[in-house]
Amino acid sequence: MAVIEELLRSEADGAISFGNHKLTQKAKVEDFKHAGDLLKVKTYNEMTKLEKNGMFLYESVPGTSVLHFIENEKGVEFTVEGDEDAQITVGLTDETEYEVFIGGASMGTMKTGLGGKLSLSVELAGAGEVAVKVEQV
Repeated sequence: MAVIEELLRSEADGAISFGNHKLTQKAKVEDFKHAGDLLKVKTYNEMTKLEKNGMFLYESVPGTSVLHFIENEKGVEFTVEGDEDAQITVGLTDETEYEVFIGGASMGTMKTGLGGKLSLSVELAGAGEVAVKVEQV
């Protein structure tokens, strides 16, 4: 997978791709219009963060490149790439149970708290692309 040179883009299927884990200096795109929403991305090799309409949606430490990020009423699905293993946090529905799939394998279920955030670890070092799916149970 190539990094996202434009930092944030809309895909033909309605998904978005964002982030560039190869950057050594912080870069951002603000007020990006997609499907009636305003998106903001900040990214570089140490962190990638995505907001939708001013609300938290995605963050990774260290930075990642994310392809085909799709958000719907059941959860999120995307493909992620990075140079190192990453801690990824996604913004979902408050106090809801989700099943987490990494690389096609179920990692079990997790429940969000009042803030609706769910954190997961993804082994990326030497892995190339890894598919992640978080689906409401």
